[in-house]
Amino acid sequence: MLLSLVKAIAVAYALACAAAWLFQSKLIWFPGGAPRITPAELGLRHLDLALVTRDGVKLDAWLIEAPSPRGVVLFCHGNAGSIEQRLDHARELVGMGVSVLLFDYRGFGRSDGAPSEEGTFLDAEAAWEAATHELGFAPEQVVAWGESLGGAVAVELALRRTVGALVTESAFTSLADVAAAHYRWLPVRWLLSVRYDVVGKAARLRVPWLLLHSGADEIVPFAHAERLLAAARAARPAPDSVELVRTRAGHNDGGFLREPAAAAALAAFLERVVPRRP
Repeated sequence: MLLSLVKAIAVAYALACAAAWLFQSKLIWFPGGAPRITPAELGLRHLDLALVTRDGVKLDAWLIEAPSPRGVVLFCHGNAGSIEQRLDHARELVGMGVSVLLFDYRGFGRSDGAPSEEGTFLDAEAAWEAATHELGFAPEQVVAWGESLGGAVAVELALRRTVGALVTESAFTSLADVAAAHYRWLPVRWLLSVRYDVVGKAARLRVPWLLLHSGADEIVPFAHAERLLAAARAARPAPDSVELVRTRAGHNDGGFLREPAAAAALAAFLERVVPRRP
């Protein structure tokens, strides 16, 4: 009887591991439906854009326009919802003098396709191409912004394309580190085929980088930001070009929007690193 019980437990565990491997995309990306409101309903001037990626996927996007912008933020959002849930961030950033290009990854909102790690990287590239070729921003006026999982996307974009600066909010060191902490009973480092390894790329970045992270983050602990900061600074001739600013509240509770001092630090960073157009 004991042997049968052990066998049953082993089979159940093996099935759980197999399910986690087979359906890992369902545990990583949580696409939201088509936006139900527009930026105009919040009093934001905007353009509707259709982006096309190098592999032919059509993406839905909004350019939220600032008056006489000195640059543009390419907003790589987190793993859930759509661009609709990022309008509060866009409104604050527009108030800091930059336009904001919100785009939905493939499979999110009205965008075609299904999400994948490389797919999200190609989606960010398409946003960069639109900003620099169609909208007329110089590469050094582009700020790659990454929220949570989007931090991994923004970091990869900053390695593949020229940008003026990088901002990450609630970014993790790697997807495996987050998964291992939340699914301790699974061998996630063996099972995951999606890597999103941010800390492994941090030493290769040279652009000014501002990390925003809450000490109360219950999903991605503050220690992730500290590790990213250390990895980036260790490889730079000018370590102070990477800054870490503490925000407040939980992972999904507003970030710098909830902390005036963090918002002021962000505004000062953008003022310093994004030049005005001639």
